[in-house]
Order: sequence, then structure tokens, then C-alpha cells
Amino acid sequence: MAAGSGGLKDATAIVGIGQTPFAKRLPEDERTLACRAVLAALDDAGIAPGEVDALASYTMEETDEVELAKACGFGDLTFFSKVGYGGGGSCATVAHLAAAVATGQANVGVAWRSRKRGSGPRPWTSTAVQLPTPAQWTRPFGLLRPVDEIAVLARRYMHEYGATRDHLFNVALACRNRANQNPAAIMYDRPLTREMYMTSRWISEPLCLFDNCLETDGALACVVVSAERARDCRRKPVYVHSAAQSLPAQHHGMVNYWNDDPLTGPAWTAARHLWKHSDLTPQDVDVAQIYDAFTPLVLLSLEGYGFCGRGEGGAFTEGGALEIGGTLPVNTGGGGLSEAYVHGFNLVNEGVKQLRGTSTAQVPGASACLVTAGEGVPTSALLLRS
Repeated sequence: MAAGSGGLKDATAIVGIGQTPFAKRLPEDERTLACRAVLAALDDAGIAPGEVDALASYTMEETDEVELAKACGFGDLTFFSKVGYGGGGSCATVAHLAAAVATGQANVGVAWRSRKRGSGPRPWTSTAVQLPTPAQWTRPFGLLRPVDEIAVLARRYMHEYGATRDHLFNVALACRNRANQNPAAIMYDRPLTREMYMTSRWISEPLCLFDNCLETDGALACVVVSAERARDCRRKPVYVHSAAQSLPAQHHGMVNYWNDDPLTGPAWTAARHLWKHSDLTPQDVDVAQIYDAFTPLVLLSLEGYGFCGRGEGGAFTEGGALEIGGTLPVNTGGGGLSEAYVHGFNLVNEGVKQLRGTSTAQVPGASACLVTAGEGVPTSALLLRS
């Protein structure tokens, strides 16, 4: 479908990706890291900074469009947007650019995320924002951090469907195994064993240290252009086949108390839209980059996006299903659990690497990749194809 004809399916492509190193502490400020990632992505695409006319990032991004545009030398911008809900916005930034390019609002779009979470403060520690209205019903009772809220969902999931810590370990292990193949990953040289997992300290029961994502400094970016323009770029195009955002009815972030079923999260709504506008089905997906701020989110997402039935997410992970050569290899760069946690943007870039055939843990012949944003919050997803 040509850009400007009213649809998103394969109308645009990601043609450049870039990233800084990942570390617990980097010396540069967030703006500098953002510029480095963006310029690396443009260089990867073979596109000059002056051609950029669209930007998309997160509402939590500290580097604004004005500063980035001046520092990187962009031309006139005709489209810019920001997406809320932290990690729920990762895929949506690309989707917004795809929509802008496909409808003729822009020609060259850049999405990015830069943060110093490893060396900086945690968002929930700010007393000025401790008690927005929904949090008045959770934080006074001990649900202070995202991990506490996801622990409640995890406990209920384990109670209702018989999932065990071994199933959560399967997720953590698959991510760590892929990070052990990725020299850019923070956990590159640190293997994980079942004994290490089972004896690690609790963070919020039933979630232990290895059920939690890393705290990372770093930045990533990608470049989106029309499918027609993509054919002339430096790298093999990776097409945005389908995209979705989701904020389900009566949603309540993380804990989902007001839904009829708290375990049917935003992934289910996003999935319906994603597959409706796709020529593919879950069975056609060769590899998935599933948002993994916490291991239970992967189980919930496997169900929401249709890879297994309701309550079967735990069992799906058995027998090496998430490993290379398994039913659905996931998070092949290491994910947020073992590569870096930059609000899920590394999952977008890893999806591109898989479809280019350049991943450090390459799935042979991969031609379709699902990328998801944060489950438990208003979310988004991308279906990429080569």
C-alpha cells in the first residue's frame, strides 16, 4: 500500500536504528545520549539530519523536540507527538510516525527514548506525584512501586491457573540466555541458573530479584520513512505491517481493579486491533519481543496476543518454548530483564535486527516479528515484517 492512500499496512518502514552503550551509570546527560542515538540511527539509514521532519517520543522523555532538533540539525518539523504511560508508549511512537508518513504529514520520522534510570531517581519516589487519585486506593496499603502492583496480579494468576515460579524462571532464563549472546547487553557475561533464581532475594513476593527489569542508563532511536523511500535507503527495510494502541474500558493502571477480569489486560484489546488490520496471525510470527519489565507480563502477553489460551501462559513456557529453536523465541537481545531497560525501545530495535538478519541471537529465516509495549498499562504493539 502506497503512502498517502489511507492505510498503514506496509506503507512505511523502519530503515535506521541506533543506540548508545547501556550501563548502570553513563557520564553523559540524557540530551547528549538522545542525540547520539538519533544521529546513529540516521547514519544507519543513510539519511541526513536536515531531512528529518517528524519526531515522536514519550511524555516521560526529558529531552524535548526543540532541544533535540537544534542539537541534531533537523530541518522544519511538520509533525511531533508524545505518548504517555511509560513503557506502554514504546511501539506507539513508531505507530504515530508511520501514520504521519503514510498520510503525507511528514517524510522522515525519528522516534527515540533516552533515560538515566540506572543513575537517576525512580519516578515513584517523587513525593509531589505520590498520590494521584487512583494511587490513593493503593499506595496507602503498601503498593508503592510498580513491582508491588504486578506482584498482586502475579499472585492472582498463580492462584487461578496454577502457574509456578518455575514458569517465571523460564522467562527470566530465556532473556538471560539471549543476553549472554549479546555483547551490548548489561548481563552479557553473567549466566543465570535455576538455583540463583530460586535463592535470590524477594523484591515483592512472589517476585524475586530476577523477575525485575534492569535499571539502565542509555538511549535508542529509529527512523521511519515511506515504503517507497525505504527501497533507496542504506539498510534492508523492515515494514510496519500493523500497529495498535489500547486503553481498555474501565482500565486502572497495573492493578486493573475495576475491570471485570483484572487478568485480561490491555494486551487483549491491542491484539484484537493489531490482528484485525494484519494479513498475519499469531501462528505466522517467527519471533517476539515482549515487554518484560517483570516476568509475569510475558505470560499475560502470550495469552493476550493469542499465542496460547487463557491461563496457559505458564505452561507455554515449558520445554524451552521461549528459546531459540522453540515455539516462540522471545526477547532475543535480552529484553528489559537482561539487556537494558529503556522503557522497551530496545525491543523495537531488536525486532528490526531480527528481520534484517543481524541479531546476535538470530532466528533463522525470521520474516515476522511482534513487538509489544508495557502490559498492565495503556499499551501499544507493532507487527513488523521483512
